[in-house]
Amino acid sequence: MASITIRNLDNGVKTRLRIRAAEHGRSMEEEARVILRDAVGMKAGADNLASAIRARFAPFGGVELDLPPRQPIREPPSFD
Repeated sequence: MASITIRNLDNGVKTRLRIRAAEHGRSMEEEARVILRDAVGMKAGADNLASAIRARFAPFGGVELDLPPRQPIREPPSFD
């Protein structure tokens, strides 16, 4: 991961960042990361594959499948 240093930050901005971080239960550094991610349009974390697929196809609606009733297990074949 990359790191950056922000110089010449106004004291008022730093104070508001500290307060905002405290309100969200995060450190100032994590709060700054969240703000930057939101500003450039990145998600905070990757979803699992099922959630990503569901989100991708949700606008198309769902599909109802007719599932046949379950049958008893068949006898295994005999190789005599």
